Amino acid sequence: AFIWDFAVSGNDTVPTEEILQALERCGVRVGTRGVGLDQDDLRNRVLPLLPDVVYLAVNVRGCTAHVQVVERTRPPHLYRDSDVQNVVAARDGLITKIEALDGVTCVQVGDTVQAGQVLLGGVADSPRGCRYMRAHGRIRARTWYCWTVPVPLDVSEKTGEEGAVTRVAVDIGRQRIKLYAGGSVLPVDCDKITEYRGLRLPFGLRLPVTLAAERTVTHTVYDGQRAEDDARAEGERQLLAQLRQTIGEDGAILQTDVSARRQGAYLMVTLRAECEEQIGVDAPLTITNDTGR
Repeated sequence: AFIWDFAVSGNDTVPTEEILQALERCGVRVGTRGVGLDQDDLRNRVLPLLPDVVYLAVNVRGCTAHVQVVERTRPPHLYRDSDVQNVVAARDGLITKIEALDGVTCVQVGDTVQAGQVLLGGVADSPRGCRYMRAHGRIRARTWYCWTVPVPLDVSEKTGEEGAVTRVAVDIGRQRIKLYAGGSVLPVDCDKITEYRGLRLPFGLRLPVTLAAERTVTHTVYDGQRAEDDARAEGERQLLAQLRQTIGEDGAILQTDVSARRQGAYLMVTLRAECEEQIGVDAPLTITNDTGR
């Protein structure tokens, strides 16, 4: 027997036309053979198209397909205007996974999206007008990056120690008593290492007195040129660190390619990367009296 008519029941807010369109997209339409419909397979394909339906069954009697649906029961939400929001794409990408906790799903797995595009909507049309929600969820996508960083090839390097001077001071509370002459400002070619030692009595009582020993080391600084391999490695480290910070702890770097070219006194290091990351970010909606959105 073939299906020549449909009878839909159980839907109060989801339009009958929307249910029939979803069935048609899944291959069940007027003229379809009604015998041998796989209910589980049909539900798995239809329900993602009907976010407000949690159950659907199609029973064919004669030439009529009786479609029974159970609508989603949502708890009543009282949102302030500041709580209504969309979830939009933080950057361009190819959708790989959708975890929608609330809101209208506006994209599907496999869709290509642009930065700022709405992924989960906070406004839905209903027979009673617009329904406002606080869209919430996680949308993962494949993303691509191409960054370049200039790494200087001319560097100033320090040689070994030429001289070392140790100066001692005593800190009593917040006051410092210097046991040396001169100021504390050091030349550029000097390094200073300070070691603090607190004073204690034999039975363990801590005194408010600290001995500060400053060791100052002088180096010879000369201008040199960094090897291009070292500059390339440093540029790659900088770019990868920036990439990991951008995609977050739950992001994954799938593939990278690093290239470099010399430009004057700099080595231009370029990183091309393919990643998978969560790209959904909250975007508050402004509700107006004229449009409702």
